[in-house]
Amino acid sequence: MLPAGVRVLVACEYSGTVRDAFKELGLDAWSCDILPTEKPGKHLQCDVREILNDGWEVLIAHPPCTYLSSSGLHWNKRTPGRQEKTEEALVFVELLLNAPIKKIAVENPIGAISSRIRKPEQIIQPYEYGHPESKATCLWLKNLPELKPTKFADWKYFRCKCGNVFEAELGEYGCCDGPAKIMWDNQTKSGQNKLAPSKDRWKIRSKTYQGIAEAMAVQWGFYACR
Repeated sequence: MLPAGVRVLVACEYSGTVRDAFKELGLDAWSCDILPTEKPGKHLQCDVREILNDGWEVLIAHPPCTYLSSSGLHWNKRTPGRQEKTEEALVFVELLLNAPIKKIAVENPIGAISSRIRKPEQIIQPYEYGHPESKATCLWLKNLPELKPTKFADWKYFRCKCGNVFEAELGEYGCCDGPAKIMWDNQTKSGQNKLAPSKDRWKIRSKTYQGIAEAMAVQWGFYACR
């Protein structure tokens, strides 16, 4: 267990995943979001901008990526008002990066933050932390070390360049000349995310993987207590 006095704020989190990972180590961890928490725990339901000056020692922030990620930026030229939403989101990210907190990590997919503010210190993948899935996640860090992988997940399938899929367990890696590509559990045959569209899709996609949350808590929690 770590010293309970270290105060950790997990911004823009309603799931409680990262908050609870820090809490398990004995830290005074709080989540904050305009939505209520999905799991009982220390949660501040408000705009995080209202509490950034409240004496936190670590900030882990997950700003909404709807108007920031590369997968959605192409809509900015097609949908009136969407570009303005991206500009507002970038201002919010800069506010988080410049918050009066000693140790900061901001997490988001590849997108506008990288091109408009600065490149991330690190890009991680769920399969580096025990989950057989692919989702490139950028980390912008202030006074925190890069995360070290904890457990590389095994892949189950290979996708040949012709589109055929083969099971790795059977020792089959393709039917055409050249190497086949790894196909992770959350990918379709074409390499896209296979999560079906739904009203809760954004919630499912935004939730932090448990293995990554635990790595953040252990590695950054111990670093903050040094």
